[in-house]
Amino acid sequence: MLQLSGQDASFVYLETPHTPMHIGSVGIYDPSTAPGGKVRFKDILGFVAARLGGARSFRQRLVRVPLDLDHPYWIEDPDFDIEFHIRHIALPAPGDWRQLCIQVARLHARPLDLNKPLWEFTIVEGLDNIAGIPKGCFALVSKVHHAAIDGMSGVEMSAAVHDLAPDAPNRHANDDWKADSLPGIGDMLIRTYFNNLRQPFKHAEVLANTIPGLARLGKGVGKGDVSLAGLKPAPKTRLNGKIGAHRVFDAVPIKLVDIAAIRAAVPGATVNDVILSIVGGGLRTYLDDKGELPDASLTAMAPISVRGEGEKAALGNLVSAMVVALGTHIADPLERLRYVHGEAANSKAMTNAVGARTLTDYSQLIPSGLAGLSARLYTRAGAANAHAPVFNCVVTNVPGSRAPLYFAGAEMVAMYGTGPIFDSMGLINTVYSYVDTIAISFTSDRAMMPDPAAYADALKSAFDALKATAVAPPAKGRKKAGGKNG
Repeated sequence: MLQLSGQDASFVYLETPHTPMHIGSVGIYDPSTAPGGKVRFKDILGFVAARLGGARSFRQRLVRVPLDLDHPYWIEDPDFDIEFHIRHIALPAPGDWRQLCIQVARLHARPLDLNKPLWEFTIVEGLDNIAGIPKGCFALVSKVHHAAIDGMSGVEMSAAVHDLAPDAPNRHANDDWKADSLPGIGDMLIRTYFNNLRQPFKHAEVLANTIPGLARLGKGVGKGDVSLAGLKPAPKTRLNGKIGAHRVFDAVPIKLVDIAAIRAAVPGATVNDVILSIVGGGLRTYLDDKGELPDASLTAMAPISVRGEGEKAALGNLVSAMVVALGTHIADPLERLRYVHGEAANSKAMTNAVGARTLTDYSQLIPSGLAGLSARLYTRAGAANAHAPVFNCVVTNVPGSRAPLYFAGAEMVAMYGTGPIFDSMGLINTVYSYVDTIAISFTSDRAMMPDPAAYADALKSAFDALKATAVAPPAKGRKKAGGKNG
């Protein structure tokens, strides 16, 4: 048995019927590249079954300690059934983008079964009327619980079911895999007793790592290298209250060459800075059109991976976070990018001073039973409606493959991401790059954002405005470089 870390376990405790804590993706595949030019559902079942050994998450399930007296454990599921985890549906005609977005939102809104391995694949056929997508494509909508993976380890899990060529050799199932027996209550309680004896030493270790970090932060503030001016609650918006059970999903693809051209307009700016400024512009337009734009800048939480080189295949989460102002109070797109770049650099300096890994270690101190009880009481009391949010949304960037990938021989032609939302934070923007495109996908609450297409249009407008301001037009008589915008 392998025990969950405090950070991984927190995603289990935060789960409620209205806040399923899984992340996922929407890959679109062209079966014409597969042997015979088609992919049958039984081919997919066999294909994935042969690759289950590529990621531990596929066959591990949770076992919770009675009364949540300690963090749960992973065991190899004795009742594993691959057909429970891979499903098959089809869109009715005409099979357009809006229909796919609605179906993705419905699938994402349904919690995973916590008594099974925490993942689902749903094959969605009938994608016959989506611009830029060949007719006859199918989508793979994945859901994996956040307790099992973060964005970076999710890329490793994705690698288990993808190849770099349509005719890659078959992989053989891991014949050494063995199921575990369900542990007894007495065994788990004994483990809990000894874990609790070690808890004071964990507190002391985290405190010992914190003190020098705070000293570095104080030194940086004293020298003027770090500013604490931004440490205040975010403004309240329609996206920051109690969420419901229903979701919306949409996505905006952008060519990476355009992001690179925009980035060059501000010295030192990163791809993340450009994406954050586009999200800021999109939120500015979306809220302003509703007469709800706050005077103060909205903020976003941006996860930071602290996964070391030797931990890329490790199960679970190894992430910290920083909070960045999005410049929603700035009308000029290029000035907003400069502002976001400065805010992101300052937030990164604060995180580095304290230590991103140290901030992650604080999750190890979460009291297991109290965490779950607090999450349930917070939701039932509707407390999210009574206070200012810590941040307004999440923007998470997951780097994908720059080479084409193949699933059961079918070429992936597009990739988008989904993520969890929760009370006080009703919008997550999942940024996923693949080959020459970077897509800003978003998941939100249907009551908070009843018009997801309007926010998607606002993101497109924000990108267009930023590109027009930041990128000089080509010289007369010369052809403009770069691809067509997504």
